[in-house]
Amino acid sequence: MPLQTLELATLRTQIVEPEGGAGEVKLAVILCHGFGASGDDLVDLASSVHRMLPAAEDEVAFVFPEAPLSLASQGMPGGRAWWLLDLDRMLRYSTPELAQRFRSETPEGLADATAKLQQLVAEVREHYSLPAERIVLGGFSQGGMIAIDAALKLAEPPGALVIWSSSLINENEWKPLAAERGKLLRVIQSHGRQDPILPYSEATKLRDLLLASGAELEFLEFGGYHEIPMPAFQRFVHLLADML
Repeated sequence: MPLQTLELATLRTQIVEPEGGAGEVKLAVILCHGFGASGDDLVDLASSVHRMLPAAEDEVAFVFPEAPLSLASQGMPGGRAWWLLDLDRMLRYSTPELAQRFRSETPEGLADATAKLQQLVAEVREHYSLPAERIVLGGFSQGGMIAIDAALKLAEPPGALVIWSSSLINENEWKPLAAERGKLLRVIQSHGRQDPILPYSEATKLRDLLLASGAELEFLEFGGYHEIPMPAFQRFVHLLADML
């Protein structure tokens, strides 16, 4: 499993690609880690996919960008963020007023992060000579939010969008964008009913917004917390198998 580290769209990016290199790639999967995680956080998912779907080892490139902001000054050495969060406010996120405000606000730094991710998608497509429909874009938690924002704003939508334990933000902008693009989106979304960080109720609001736009969305709820459970991961692997 060759692993290389490159700089794409100014982001340190780790890539797992077939032994044969770029010419063998039929599908590129770009996965964004969550707030506070390191850039390595999701890299092991590639080897897990290979064990469950051997064809992926020969035909799929996995791309793991590292978020642009360091959280070392906030006491999280090695932690990264796509944009900064008010952690004290997040602890009170369960109140309806704050949840509504969180949904409707456009986070400071979101636009810059999304622009970087859009550029990374463009560079990945060029490197592997892939059309947009051969790109899978996704992420966990905050990484899911940045993936959604990019998927709604790219000139051409990705072939699929994978959202693990994420939430609705930037609602005032996402709603009209989804209305224009929704029918072109294939989405897998998963969320734990006991998630203490991003409440399940907010995930259902994201689900409902995308469904109302006409997206082909599969929603996987589970009894756990803020995580990627095996059933959700298996469904992701099935998606890749179907696209191959």
